[in-house]
Amino acid sequence: MTQQAQEYLRTKVMTASPAELRLLLLDGALRFAEQAREGLEAKNFEQAYEGSRQCRAILAELTSGLRPDVDRELCDRLSGLYTFLYTSLVDAMSERDPNGLRKVVELLAYERETWSLMLVKLADENVEAARVGSGPVSAANGMATPAPIDGDLIGGRVHFSG
Repeated sequence: MTQQAQEYLRTKVMTASPAELRLLLLDGALRFAEQAREGLEAKNFEQAYEGSRQCRAILAELTSGLRPDVDRELCDRLSGLYTFLYTSLVDAMSERDPNGLRKVVELLAYERETWSLMLVKLADENVEAARVGSGPVSAANGMATPAPIDGDLIGGRVHFSG
């Protein structure tokens, strides 16, 4: 990565909301899982190991950043998903199975897309609420409630390496 690209990423991370940081983490996990898959297919085991190592680290960070005190059920589900992805990644690497990694990549891509759509929806709700002059409206009870976009559901810390 060039110096200019590193500075851009650093600025992007430092100015991102916790929800945007989670999206960046999902982007990284997806990129590194794909790197691991490509490495296995090319029999480049160093590339495969490095991609796998980085993806595992990101999955661990995603799991540790969950805030069960805000929504235990959702956090339990996300934790289960991230644990499944981590285990599937380890199994695929142990078996040197690119197809197993392909499934991890597909699930990460789906999770990334889901998170991205949620951010768009929350942004739209916040814009609409600003027009009306109140907070976002909860679908459950029709009452104005704060949206978790600024970190209620997720942790505000993130670690990047490599």
